[in-house]
Formats: sequence, structure tokens, C-alpha cells
Amino acid sequence: MKVKLDFDKHVCEVTKEKGDPRFYSGSWGDAESRFLYHVKQQLVKQGCDVIKKRMWKDGHLVDDSQQYIRSRNINSDDVLMIYNSNYAIVDAGEEFNKSGFYNLTIA
Repeated sequence: MKVKLDFDKHVCEVTKEKGDPRFYSGSWGDAESRFLYHVKQQLVKQGCDVIKKRMWKDGHLVDDSQQYIRSRNINSDDVLMIYNSNYAIVDAGEEFNKSGFYNLTIA
């Protein structure tokens, strides 16, 4: 899995590579959760200090199952937040399986 942050376009581009896992869903959001976990792991390898968390636990007015990746220290000057802006329409993990790439939104 190749993860590229494009701050000019506000996009986190995720591209499938040979040997990458497939993300299956037992219920809504399972595949996306696993997909975000793997994206987070790649960002950590690139030197980003990030965590994966449910949005509502941070006080956002969203569905209680929506997850995102954010900087561990939200009080720093450089805060990174990555999420699926099409969460209500498509599961990012399942779309990644189909197309081999997916763009997440950087806020």
C-alpha cells in the first residue's frame, strides 16, 4: 500500500500494491476500519505521529461509527486529520478493493 499526502489538493492518495490485503466487511464500516488501520500504519512508517479514532469521541457531530486518522497531539501547530468524506455513501475499504486506489480527505 502506497500512501501519499497531497496538501495542495487536500487529499491522501492510497494506491494498492501487489500483496496488499483485501478489506472485507461483516457489517457496515468493518472494511473501512481495517483500511484506515493500514493507512495509519503506513503513515507511521513515514514518520507521522497519528492515531485512528472514532470522530464522535473527539466531540464531532457525526455518526458514532465514523472513524478518522488524526495527529496524536491536537494542540500542536501541525495537526493532520484524514477522513472519508463519502462515508455515508461508500465504504473506503470496499472501494479500495474494487478500484485499487482511494482518495481520503485531509482537513
